[in-house]
Amino acid sequence: MKIRVGFGFDVHQLAEKHPFIMGGVNLEHHSGAFGHSDADVLVHAICDGLLGAANLRDIGFHFSNTDDRWKGISSLLILKECVSLLKEKGWEIGNIDAMLCLEAPKINPHIPQMKLNIAWAAGISEDDISIKATTNETMGFIGRQEGVVAYAVCLIEKEK
Repeated sequence: MKIRVGFGFDVHQLAEKHPFIMGGVNLEHHSGAFGHSDADVLVHAICDGLLGAANLRDIGFHFSNTDDRWKGISSLLILKECVSLLKEKGWEIGNIDAMLCLEAPKINPHIPQMKLNIAWAAGISEDDISIKATTNETMGFIGRQEGVVAYAVCLIEKEK
């Protein structure tokens, strides 16, 4: 069995009265992340971790923010496409471990639904996905609620 590990990172600015999509869940909050797609930092970090592990470059290479095909698209659909790219190379997802960093809103109540959404898009079990959240203790752009960050470590495997 051959295994590889990939690391993903994403950051988005927050804007007042903008939808806040995280793990495919629309969070109730006065501001939300914005970007070319739905700006789901959690899913974007996972995509970059998976693509990196498979040596398939990064999310921006495959899903350019200058390509109108991806404008406003659900990041869960981007994740499905990333998983297809992995499968073409013979890779399967072993597990995903993700960390969110934001001051608000509280993420813990939404983690089960996020795991369900990501499991559906990735074609894996919810048990193979870990999602955690922390604050930045009110420091920096995260602490001022100007942005949100996500990190992900992804393990992939295939028969040699």
